[in-house]
Amino acid sequence: MKQYDHLVLGAGHNGLVCAAHLARQRRRVLVVEAAATVGGAAVTREFAPGFKVSAGAHLVNALPQRLVRELDLERHGLRFAARALPTCALSDTGSAIVFEGGEVRGASAADAAAFARFSARMSRFARVLGSVFDRTPFRLSFGTRRERLDAGLLAGRIRTLGRRDMRELLRIAGMNAYDLLTDHFDSSLLMGALAFDATLGAEHGPRAPGTVLTWLYRWAGQASAGALGTAQPAGGMGALTDAMARTAAAAGAEIRTGSRVERIVVEGGRACGVRLASGETIRAGSVISNADPKTTFLKLLGAEHLETDFVRRIDHFRSKGLVAKLHLALDGAPKFAGIDAAGLGGRLLISPSPDYLELAFNPSKYREIPEQPALEITVPTINDPGLAPAGRHVMSINVMFVPYDLGADPAGARARLVAAVLSTLERCAPGITQRITAQELLTPSDIEREFGNAGGHWHHGALAYDQFFFTRPVPGATRYATPVPGLYLCGAGSHPGGGVMGVAGRNAARAIIEAGA
Repeated sequence: MKQYDHLVLGAGHNGLVCAAHLARQRRRVLVVEAAATVGGAAVTREFAPGFKVSAGAHLVNALPQRLVRELDLERHGLRFAARALPTCALSDTGSAIVFEGGEVRGASAADAAAFARFSARMSRFARVLGSVFDRTPFRLSFGTRRERLDAGLLAGRIRTLGRRDMRELLRIAGMNAYDLLTDHFDSSLLMGALAFDATLGAEHGPRAPGTVLTWLYRWAGQASAGALGTAQPAGGMGALTDAMARTAAAAGAEIRTGSRVERIVVEGGRACGVRLASGETIRAGSVISNADPKTTFLKLLGAEHLETDFVRRIDHFRSKGLVAKLHLALDGAPKFAGIDAAGLGGRLLISPSPDYLELAFNPSKYREIPEQPALEITVPTINDPGLAPAGRHVMSINVMFVPYDLGADPAGARARLVAAVLSTLERCAPGITQRITAQELLTPSDIEREFGNAGGHWHHGALAYDQFFFTRPVPGATRYATPVPGLYLCGAGSHPGGGVMGVAGRNAARAIIEAGA
């Protein structure tokens, strides 16, 4: 039986990045993936004959340029159909606001000037937050020289903001996005679009405290992307993870698909391999899980190997998703009021005001679906026609605030959700329902079944103060190592969190190498 130094569970983007970095250190690495293809939720697949879609994540908005260069992804086949996509806020009145290159078009002169000032300040704050993304979180006990140095560096970066901006950062960090936006802007449409980014993938509406933090998190990821901005890989998101897989393989890592892990093997109190559903046992010096924390600890490892208090923390880790995906096959290009054909290739938002967004969130508290949902829309075939037959198009929609539990009548709830989305689309793109030839809905529970992440949360867990940085996912597993020797985390449930950025995988590999594992 071949012995490996490291066994990575899951060939999602973080698992592949982790494997590539370890293999480059001449470690013997095996990646095992349950699905037939690599990619996890960043995968391209056909949902109707001839129509392909990025089934989970549909855009890259936080992939660091540095990581693209480190892994030489372009040499391994990565191409982009479009870079630095604009974001267009739509309304049913035909007006629209476009965000592009740090500027805004379609807003009043006063709001445009306010946005320039606001964007510059938020970008400075985001760079401070982003500086902790590339580092293993330090312990608050500051028990080692390295931890004291890392804490000092973070404090120093905050100090470089200057007294005024440092005071402002401390003032707004715990605020809700609604109040911050109304402090600076007049346009409801502009504020609705900005509030959307503060709540996308979050567990709250824009009036909830802490939504400024989730907004800064997203802003920090976009800052690390640099000129790449919000981008669309040619061939869909699966093309990105395919390039990552080729990078890992070129470095010497082995990748086995169609290999579902049934159990993490523990001997003498140490993780030493896995048992597959086929019955095969694979041994390794360490096991690195790209699965979400709940799946890793409660399903694959088992509570019997953990202290009761740690099991309680993992059980309380909030990981119920609130975002559904709707894929549409269209017989022609849609037409949205207020944008031209070129703008159709960007990122389109239906979130006409912060109040609209809050009202869209409210029903989820009662396991109900929103009658007027907030939507993030892409038409990937505008930039990448090969995803559909000639003259046809694909539309991919993130539907906000759809509860994991659809109640006693899930089939009825699904039908009402699709109807609500199409009705909302119709107000901004009249006649679009007549162009639909096929559709696919993925609720959070469907996302859980397809991609294996508990709760169907695309970040593997909510981003909030109590689940962020040195508390992510929970105390005792915040530095990629876990309470079980030989078992590590490298997925979105660990620092810095979700988004197709690969930083958690890179950080985990560095932490493992530094630990001498």
